[in-house]
Amino acid sequence: MSKKFASHADTEEKQISFDKLAEGLYAYTAEGDPNTGIVIGDDSVMVIDTQATPIMAQDVIRRIREITDKPIKHVLLTHYHAVRVLGASAYEAENIIASQHTYDLIVERGQQDYESEVGRFPRLFKGVDSVPGLTWPNIVFQQELTVFMGKREVRIIHLGRGHTKGDTIVWLPEEKVMFSGDLVEFGATPYTGDAYHEHWPTTLDRLQAMGPEKLVPGRGEALQTPEQCQEAIQGTRDFLADMYESVKAGKAAGKSLSECYSETYAKLKPKYGHWVIFDHCLPFDITRCYDEAGGEYPDPRIWTAERDNEMWHSLQEAVENQ
Repeated sequence: MSKKFASHADTEEKQISFDKLAEGLYAYTAEGDPNTGIVIGDDSVMVIDTQATPIMAQDVIRRIREITDKPIKHVLLTHYHAVRVLGASAYEAENIIASQHTYDLIVERGQQDYESEVGRFPRLFKGVDSVPGLTWPNIVFQQELTVFMGKREVRIIHLGRGHTKGDTIVWLPEEKVMFSGDLVEFGATPYTGDAYHEHWPTTLDRLQAMGPEKLVPGRGEALQTPEQCQEAIQGTRDFLADMYESVKAGKAAGKSLSECYSETYAKLKPKYGHWVIFDHCLPFDITRCYDEAGGEYPDPRIWTAERDNEMWHSLQEAVENQ
């Protein structure tokens, strides 16, 4: 009996938390669902990642309105995945900010990613009919952009490739608070289907060197101490290394994708199997590892709804037949 595709078995609503990190800095989290960050400046508000649909974004807006009536002027996309960006229209923000590489990914594969992710995460795309189309940035930067929201300095930085080629963090240097996007997860399985496993550890080194004292990961609870920040960064690093080295060794030994999947899944399950979306992510993650290992596909192939299903079912069948 095949596992239900991706997150189709995940139907239970999650408990939402709205945590204060420092004055004017908040995290909207929901038990391993995609997180949203809020920065309140002297004159306006910035929202970091938007939720998957405008309907779902309404709950973020409601919570912002409980603490400030300042206009939501800025939306920042930490990367291009649909589940992060398609709620953007709800905020009616003047500026939608993204890295150049993120913009390029929207051009190249935004529509396919939209269709793919809606198929994977039925619960997260509540009110998908409210999405007016792809989210397009109107402010695009290369490496770094600083936004002053009155006196509050917000640094937006592309540290390097990792979860995607366009990953962006938001750094509040005065408070030492970081919003990492999916470069860092906590108690949630990193999705690496569009990743650069060879680059991600170096990007994490740069992120860690900044010394965050509080951190909002892409998924998982808001981290309120330097020790928790280090634990999340190290946990992400360990998962990536354990998985990629296993697949790389298997491929070098001439093993098929399904053999590498079966072996690597069994190695990772005892240590990481309790993390959110483990069973969802592993088929996509290991497929990308297999593509990247040995340099066959230095850049991730585009996922489509058709490719998702074909890959998923072929790997589940291969494991069941072993």
